[in-house]
Amino acid sequence: MYGEDRVYKKVEIIGTSKKSIEDAIQTAVTRANSSLEKLSWFEVGEVRGHVNEEGIVNEYQVVLKVAFQLKK
Repeated sequence: MYGEDRVYKKVEIIGTSKKSIEDAIQTAVTRANSSLEKLSWFEVGEVRGHVNEEGIVNEYQVVLKVAFQLKK
């Protein structure tokens, strides 16, 4: 598989979760995998979140770039 020539397209997505940063990443990757064929890798660009009125983090947001292989 990796011996052949490949071309990828990279797109930016944002995953959110009330649980954790890791869950926000997995949520985004899972959704991207169901929408894009041959999803290959991801990179994290930004991590941010929302803080409620009590000062507690109640949402994690992760900006990802994911790449998928283009069809020949």
